[in-house]
Amino acid sequence: MNLFTLDNLFLLLTGLVAIYLLWRFYTRWSRGKALYDVYYMMGFLVLLVSGLLLIFLGLGILGKPAVLTVASLIPLGISMGLVEQYFPQWKKAFKWFALVGFLAIAAASFGGIDLLRKIAVPLFHGAAGLVIFIGPFIAKGAAKGFWWVGIGGLLIGLGGIALAFLSLGSQLLFFSPQFVMTILTPLLLLMTLAFTFGFVKDIRK
Repeated sequence: MNLFTLDNLFLLLTGLVAIYLLWRFYTRWSRGKALYDVYYMMGFLVLLVSGLLLIFLGLGILGKPAVLTVASLIPLGISMGLVEQYFPQWKKAFKWFALVGFLAIAAASFGGIDLLRKIAVPLFHGAAGLVIFIGPFIAKGAAKGFWWVGIGGLLIGLGGIALAFLSLGSQLLFFSPQFVMTILTPLLLLMTLAFTFGFVKDIRK
């Protein structure tokens, strides 16, 4: 196994940026004990662990049911954090939606229920991605530059939905299996950098 590849370099850089962001969230959480910081930390901790697994086990693990299920915690954590922080009037309903979506993905993945997976995966990833993409642009009281989180949401949405379609044996537009695997690791790095730019602006306000 060759660990010194361009993909692994992108994944390593992504992990380092994720560690920095986890530290910033933890520092803010230690001061205010805000629940949204816990959700954010959950999402980026899963991103960090997923990146390490991809480095040591290869991109082939993306097709495994456990990986698909656990990876859903990335958009779950970030979207729940945004709703908790900036749209508290919707947080209860969104938590139920997120819980049902996560359980549906888990049941479909481990149970091999293709019909449920074809419904749950695009629906859940699509909804969470829209929250992460649109939310920062309309959040009241957010720091200037917080819209970078929305750019990260756009990138995670495109990547997540493309991977979801591939896991279902389909193709989204021009996102062929080869193309998705080529852009996946640099896309993860760009996504994490965009999130970092936006969230650090928010933390410093």
